[in-house]
Amino acid sequence: MDIEKEVNLYRDTPIRYLGYANEVGEAFRSIVPNSIVWFSYAIASGYVLADTINNGLKAYQNNVAPKATKNIVFSMSDTLLWQSFASVIVPGFTINRICAAVQFVQKRSNNVFSKNRWIPTIIGLASIPFIIHPIDNLVEETMNVTYRKWIGYCPNDH
Repeated sequence: MDIEKEVNLYRDTPIRYLGYANEVGEAFRSIVPNSIVWFSYAIASGYVLADTINNGLKAYQNNVAPKATKNIVFSMSDTLLWQSFASVIVPGFTINRICAAVQFVQKRSNNVFSKNRWIPTIIGLASIPFIIHPIDNLVEETMNVTYRKWIGYCPNDH
């Protein structure tokens, strides 16, 4: 008997990449105005809020009183925390630091080719696919042993 796992629109489809809009913004930080970088954070934050609201609505539809409110709050807070860390905070910081490290090396290099202003952007963009799953897994495991353990919530229980 095959049990089909429900496809999560926000985590299992290409829509997931909207959460990484800010990483693209961070990769381009050295060559675009800061307003574009901040706009990329607005897109990623919109994605986080959309997933949070979506999970709250699912919890609302799947629960009955008296535990309904508690489950909705737990579901939404869990999603908001997970997405904030896995989609915006940790990857944004990671790409920012990767690009900063490349710029640091560039400033100390005597090679004219290595001074190209596109190099940090290219390396930052190329890094994104390699950081997604490790960061998602790190945030998942961290939440399992902290927040979820503290409140007694497992996202698969709802």
